[in-house]
Amino acid sequence: MKWALPGAMIATPELMELARVADECGYDAIAMPDSVFYPEHVSADYPYSPDGKRMWSPETPMPDPFIAMTAMAAVTERIGFYTNVLKLPLRDPLLTAKQVSTMAVMSGNRIAVGVGLSWIPEEFRFTGTEMRTRGARTDEAIQILRAVCAGNGPEWVEFHGKHYDFDRLMISPTPDRPVPVYGGGHSDAGLRRAARYADGWISVNTDTAQLKDAIARLTELRAEHGRENEPFEIDVSPTDVSDIDGYRALADIGVTRCRVTPWRLYDVDPSDPQERLDAVRRFADDAARG
Repeated sequence: MKWALPGAMIATPELMELARVADECGYDAIAMPDSVFYPEHVSADYPYSPDGKRMWSPETPMPDPFIAMTAMAAVTERIGFYTNVLKLPLRDPLLTAKQVSTMAVMSGNRIAVGVGLSWIPEEFRFTGTEMRTRGARTDEAIQILRAVCAGNGPEWVEFHGKHYDFDRLMISPTPDRPVPVYGGGHSDAGLRRAARYADGWISVNTDTAQLKDAIARLTELRAEHGRENEPFEIDVSPTDVSDIDGYRALADIGVTRCRVTPWRLYDVDPSDPQERLDAVRRFADDAARG
């Protein structure tokens, strides 16, 4: 089992020290969220809470994930970084591929990209993008990202889709190893997208029963596309597991990496930076012994 830490809702200056400590303690990665802005008025319910309300205030820090990941990569040596998840249909895929490829090269191949759709209509309206086609455009954008960041160094690529179309072009620098792209979401469309186009899948915060159902469906869909024997990351954040044995048991259902929040597992003040780092170290010790 691999272990990742979430970088969400942590004061931005504290992320650097979190990355250093996580690197020293042997964590696999840090997952960074993506939130471009907070609309004062949102015309849709948040899909992951019982009452449809967001669980955070508008001023909660959400730094640009690519900039934060680059900064953390610069002060670490081994640990990886990925988005959880990048709202890909809000962005131009070629410009995103340029950023990702540069990050991968400069970090020494320590970057991955988890992608999602965004649920906020105002994000699409205010950025001049179309919400109606977000799923189809994300399918195409994943293919573009994987083509540009295929791990062959700079090479000619082209793409001819319904929503994105370009002739042969070359982006440089590009990495000498493929940049993993993970699909997020529990809808059947999201699972199909991950199974068909992506290198793995990222769950939302949910319980083990829902994870089992999603993983079983992913297994079916990957077989449909002839991808059942390809490497595939399954990255989860279970809400009903709170000890090392419980986390490790998830490997039996196909989980390859768990996002854990040590400062929520132990009796510490999660708002205290030092207590947070102490919890990160403690969990690493417990995992090593377990």
